[in-house]
Amino acid sequence: MLELKNIKKSYKTGEFVQHALKEVSIEFRKNEFVCILGASGSGKTTLLNIIGGLDRYDSGDLIINNMSTKKFKNIDWDRYRNNCVGFIFQNYNLIPHISVIDNVEMGMTLSGVSAGIRKKNAMDALKKVGLLEHAHKKPSQLSGGQMQRVAIARALVNDPDIILADEPTGALDTKTSVQIMDLIKEIAKDKLVIMVTHNPELAREYASRIIELADGKRVSDSNPVKRSEKDDSLIKIRKTAMSFLTALKLSFNNIKTKKGRTFLTAFASSIGIIGIGLVLSLSNGFKIEVDNFEKNSLSEAPIIVSTQSMDMSEENMEKMMGNKSDKEKYPSKKEVYVQEDIMASMVHTNIITEEYLEYLKNMDKSHLSGISYQSPTALNVVKKDSEGFNLVEGTSNWVVLPTNPNENEKGIIENNYDVLAGEIDDTKPGLILQIDSSNNVYKSSMEALGLDGESVSFEDIMNAELKVVINDEYYLEYGKGFIPNMNLESLYNSENSITLKVQAIIRGKKDKEIITNGSGIGYTNALTELIIEKNKDSKIVNAQKNAEYNILSSKPFDNDLMSGNNKETMLAYLGAYADPFLIMMYPKNFDSKNEIVSYLDKYNEGKTEEESIQYTDMASMISSLTGNIMNAITLVLIAFSSISLIVSSIMISIITYISVLERTKEIGILRALGARGKDIKRVFNAETFIIGLCSGLLGIVIAYVLTIPVNIVIEKYSGLANVAKLNIIHALILVIINVILTIIGGAIPARMASKKDPVIALRTE
Repeated sequence: MLELKNIKKSYKTGEFVQHALKEVSIEFRKNEFVCILGASGSGKTTLLNIIGGLDRYDSGDLIINNMSTKKFKNIDWDRYRNNCVGFIFQNYNLIPHISVIDNVEMGMTLSGVSAGIRKKNAMDALKKVGLLEHAHKKPSQLSGGQMQRVAIARALVNDPDIILADEPTGALDTKTSVQIMDLIKEIAKDKLVIMVTHNPELAREYASRIIELADGKRVSDSNPVKRSEKDDSLIKIRKTAMSFLTALKLSFNNIKTKKGRTFLTAFASSIGIIGIGLVLSLSNGFKIEVDNFEKNSLSEAPIIVSTQSMDMSEENMEKMMGNKSDKEKYPSKKEVYVQEDIMASMVHTNIITEEYLEYLKNMDKSHLSGISYQSPTALNVVKKDSEGFNLVEGTSNWVVLPTNPNENEKGIIENNYDVLAGEIDDTKPGLILQIDSSNNVYKSSMEALGLDGESVSFEDIMNAELKVVINDEYYLEYGKGFIPNMNLESLYNSENSITLKVQAIIRGKKDKEIITNGSGIGYTNALTELIIEKNKDSKIVNAQKNAEYNILSSKPFDNDLMSGNNKETMLAYLGAYADPFLIMMYPKNFDSKNEIVSYLDKYNEGKTEEESIQYTDMASMISSLTGNIMNAITLVLIAFSSISLIVSSIMISIITYISVLERTKEIGILRALGARGKDIKRVFNAETFIIGLCSGLLGIVIAYVLTIPVNIVIEKYSGLANVAKLNIIHALILVIINVILTIIGGAIPARMASKKDPVIALRTE
């Protein structure tokens, strides 16, 4: 039962007030065909819009199955239009860019009906109006009568209680009008049909009841409802909701009709993405190059723990450069200010204990590509050359080869050097000869091996033999002290001497020439361990332990750790123990370096200044400098490129606003079918989402393609190949950011669309 009680409706334009309806009261039966007649301006269309929930009455009440609508909110009217009312318009009001079946399904879609049921009901409705074979055509492919039949099918498919027809035959020829009226009369057998028409003959022929309006008032009613015919049943209104997928489908179909404009819009809005994509590609590529350079640099700048360390913290560096001071710069006062010696304050004396060495052994070795322990133990080496037998001088300049702590991974030597001859085995005592990129080697190194000549073959180098003499044979007791044994031939041929040969000849790799291009002799840590094992209980070591003076020079110790003239230093020199005076840790990369530094710092927690072990980290300055420069350049370039993103967002806003204007009629149709304001907003948000996604993907593709010529130019002028590399994560983030910005840009026009009056929107052409 539908009832209007004293309905008033006025329209105000400036100072002029138009009274469209003046206290109109009408009751309708559940099943009847009602025609509302009246001249133009009589209020019949306004009455139809109020009954359909498209327009709001000023006063009175609209009763739907004994339910007052006075307290209806917008969402209640949306549900009412979707569930209880079916509209048949004079101009059909079909959405042009979707198919016939999609137009028919739209009301059910808004009701949340499943896809399978929607399709079945829509096909049944089209069959009922005789258009089953036209289901997948576009409305523009149909005749006027066929489009009106589609509108009728759409009105019927959701099984509403009320069918509202506004001049349904006004745009049709006579023959088609009769067909449409016959169809509407058939519908009226089990539904309430209210039709507005200005044709009295049509009304008298088909309607079961005629109501006439004049000047906004009811002037006649051919068959008013009697008290005994009233129905006490209550209405039930289901919720409506448009899914985002439906909104996407509507928007996508609309966008397909404007391919050229959509492409140009997507391309224009992708310019910012292209710029940022190229910047990030270059930044990513250069970062990889810098990381590689830093990794290589770390092999020459390890973390060093020595008996004396230099604190190279940023604060100390600023002090040393004179950049940090509370004093006035360039004062005119005739006085000086006394301060601590900065260089002296930067030096720290470390006491490397057994506890600390054990702590280092427990470090996570996965962060290291190499570690070496330089011991002060003397290498007493005898060589045999063309001049006879001689002591090898300069062994203190030989370095301990870094040991690779990870068996299944390449170490620092493998990463940075090519082995030209032999094989490196750091578990066995041996020498390693490093030559430069031109196979040059210092003369002193060849002389140390007992070789001479302008060139020496690898074979001769590998066959050279040296002898490391143990303490008990090298040092002879002499009075209260000891002196070296100068019978070098006897020492060389002694069975107790350690035979030493060159294990391998190495040369820095071509791509590591900057940091590995040098020459010299190194030896394995296994040699140090063997010498100490043989010398730790020697006569001279035991004598030095019991003496409070230098057993070799017979001079007293001054016990100054800084000078090195103390008992502990002398015992270490003689091989009494393996405690190193220098530990060099080679991180795999800067992240590993940070982990190692963090681990070393933990050791100092809770310890005094004297107890703490400080380290020298020269690489930290390289890390912070290169990182800060790269980040600064990247941020500046991204900032400039981002301007185009902002411009793109503004452009998207304008394009969306134009789309709102173009689709105003569609907005009215959707609202008439029960779409909520938020559903309309969702349609336009979906459109901006599609454009944002397309422009983002287009920008990424173009940016990727542009990296090819960019890499060619960079390689030509810098020699660096394939620098520009677009990270897939960066690409995804850029697409997401672009989508978000385009949705934000289209938010205001989308909101404007959701606020449009459905009655005014339906009148838009």
